Amino acid sequence: MHRALLFIPPRPHAFAASNPFTRLASAAFAVAFAALGSGCALAPVDGPPDKVPAGIERTPDAVPRIEPLAGGANKPYTVAGRSYVPQLADAPYAESGLASWYGRKFHGRPTSSGEPYDMFAMTAAHRTLPIPSYVRVRNPANGREVIVRVNDRGPFPQAAHAEGRIIDLSYAAAARLGVLGAVAPVTIRRITNADMRAGRLLGDAGAAINGAAHP
Repeated sequence: MHRALLFIPPRPHAFAASNPFTRLASAAFAVAFAALGSGCALAPVDGPPDKVPAGIERTPDAVPRIEPLAGGANKPYTVAGRSYVPQLADAPYAESGLASWYGRKFHGRPTSSGEPYDMFAMTAAHRTLPIPSYVRVRNPANGREVIVRVNDRGPFPQAAHAEGRIIDLSYAAAARLGVLGAVAPVTIRRITNADMRAGRLLGDAGAAINGAAHP
């Protein structure tokens, strides 16, 4: 039995009339599957850069700072018949689920914040967290943690294989977490403005101090 990587387009990029964004973040990732015989593979819809920068796995965390919220990116919106209401309050938030990543197909394109997507920066997409905001993402399989800046919307499950995804990571963030090989379970915890003012970045000590969760 052979294992092949199947690159699956996770969702169509159709815009609902009420969607204010110029681009929907897309999970661009390969999921491993078991196949009989010699195995098979489809051409990737998205993927890693043609040339991976040296030291990508040592990319520094995003540095949390208090920023004004982006106007249009934080309005309620609808994608594929599902409505989403972004959070505006400076409230704690924690969630567990699957992480995916998106790469070269969207590199340089506008994110929901209007900023160009940089697959080598420590950023992420989330459906409802404020834009911008900061979250600590942990991979429980290896204990790695990163801090990313949320500046995009997604992922948007529209197929069975996409259900359960809670965050789309940049290529650099996925490399840091060791999840470039497949979608992977993660936990995320928001770093609020109050945390920043108090000097808490929600590492091991911060999680104990600020453990409230709002799934």
